[in-house]
Amino acid sequence: MQKEFYTGHLFDVYRYFGAHKEGDHFIFRVFAPGARGVTVMGEFSSWREIPMYQENQSGVYISEPIAAKLGQMYKYCIYTGKGWRVEHADPYGFQMELRPANCSILTELDSYQFQDEEWMQSRTVRHDEALNIYELHAGSWKKKGEEETDWYDYEELAELLIPYIKENHYTHLEFMPLSEHPFDGSWGYQNTGFFAPTSRYGTPDQLKKLVDKCHQAGIGVIMDFVPVHFAVDYYGLKEFDGTCLYEYPNAAVGESEWGSCNFMHSRGEVRCFLQSAANYWLEEFHFDGLRMDAVSRLIYWQGDERRGVNGTTLDFLKAMNQGLKQRHPTAMLIAEDSTSYPGVTKPVEKGGLGFDYKWDLGFMHDTLEYFQTAPEYRARDYHKLTFSMMYFYHENYMLEFCHDEVVHGKATILQKMNGDYDGKFPQARAMYMYMMVHPGKKLNFMGNEFGQLREWDEKREQDWDMLKYPNHDALHRYMIELNRIYRENDAFHRDYDPENFRWVDCHQEERCIYAMERVGIKRKYIAVFNFSNVLQEAYEFKVEEDAKIRVALHSDWEEFGGSTAKKTSLVRNEYKNGKVILNLPPFSGILLESE
Repeated sequence: MQKEFYTGHLFDVYRYFGAHKEGDHFIFRVFAPGARGVTVMGEFSSWREIPMYQENQSGVYISEPIAAKLGQMYKYCIYTGKGWRVEHADPYGFQMELRPANCSILTELDSYQFQDEEWMQSRTVRHDEALNIYELHAGSWKKKGEEETDWYDYEELAELLIPYIKENHYTHLEFMPLSEHPFDGSWGYQNTGFFAPTSRYGTPDQLKKLVDKCHQAGIGVIMDFVPVHFAVDYYGLKEFDGTCLYEYPNAAVGESEWGSCNFMHSRGEVRCFLQSAANYWLEEFHFDGLRMDAVSRLIYWQGDERRGVNGTTLDFLKAMNQGLKQRHPTAMLIAEDSTSYPGVTKPVEKGGLGFDYKWDLGFMHDTLEYFQTAPEYRARDYHKLTFSMMYFYHENYMLEFCHDEVVHGKATILQKMNGDYDGKFPQARAMYMYMMVHPGKKLNFMGNEFGQLREWDEKREQDWDMLKYPNHDALHRYMIELNRIYRENDAFHRDYDPENFRWVDCHQEERCIYAMERVGIKRKYIAVFNFSNVLQEAYEFKVEEDAKIRVALHSDWEEFGGSTAKKTSLVRNEYKNGKVILNLPPFSGILLESE
């Protein structure tokens, strides 16, 4: 095995390790330096163990060519230094059985032929383009029936998702982890198969076809990737060769807060494993980006700033991101990071961590807390909504209302709005306009777009029957129109140019009025919000005297469940002498277009 493997410099070790077809035979390779011996067994041997030999005391065990067929199951048997015999799935296996079964499955790596050349050649990281992501869990967006396992397969999902994404004007899908995992309730964040698409929804080729079809329809596809920890199940990576090969030997740092094992990123072999897995999804499946989970745990020791920076994991993260960007410069790397560590979205060569985007968790928390607050206290909390622009230009931020905000007693996004059932909808409409006009790329979790009221449960599909109720149907139609306006107007795309945004007014504390401007090549947009529970009369602000202004969208229009009649001209008391004077209904937002 190459020296680069042991020093952590390879990004394609999956093409060496695992089971690979050579002619009519398969060669098996596995890394188990602490093992006393290794065998492979499978359907091809009637589950009789076939000894493997170690290559030059390298810790790499290799089989002789074995006559086997695609689709057959197999496992490794590890004989440990303590005299134990443990059966393991292939760490580099490309397909696995459906849980609770755990065999690896022989799969041909290059069997699918993509037809997405045009998409791949024109793809960018979209810094100056629309980026509006629909996050979903593949098993609970929609189901075929009432049972927990009535999942659609990858191809069937493509047929359902593509028209929905296009109708709703999203630019990208983001799947929660699709790598193999044993426990449905982990949502894919505790993996046993880092190179195996979960068999819950079909085969690797079916997943490739989903991505391919999305690309041909002009839709990008992102996947969550988990580089911090892995599942504790005996057949996975834990104590793989009888030693702590992938994890820390010390439980104090080896066990995560989620009850999983933390990767030991100081080992070159572990680095190669993880960065090759990341590269695998981008290279072999044509994913347009990876959202990396729990990045704070790679910056600070166990994510705790008080414990200091973890230099080893930080070095790994920089090297992985730099290598991925060299190989896939147009693929997006997105950090879930709640820390204030600087330079997360700077290139590594300029002293940063090499991500393209960072989730703005501060924006999410401040915004939702503000709308949870009773209106009489919003004057006190007024600047929770202005604070985000104090730090916005430090990173390339993405605004998100993700899956974590609609589970475990947190309530759904709509439920978080203060007040009774009917009072929640106008606040949600106004809040989403605020989110879409605020600088930053966008992400919204499934069900939020129509006002899901039940917290997300991976065992059930979204409550699509809510759309038969007028409030929910109106909210959904409003979100479609809001997404359309965002996608079609460049004023909302050049997020990281300071000349693109200005506060028109952010000092109406007592009235809870905010006004902001976004500047495009041909048009400007001014959004004016009243987040109080009373009509705000005769609010005025200045514009250019020769400006041609119309209302692009009003969150209080009757067609979206509000009480304001739609007009083609400006909804106003007066527009003259460079002033716009508005009456602002309670909990409303007005988006004005100016040429």
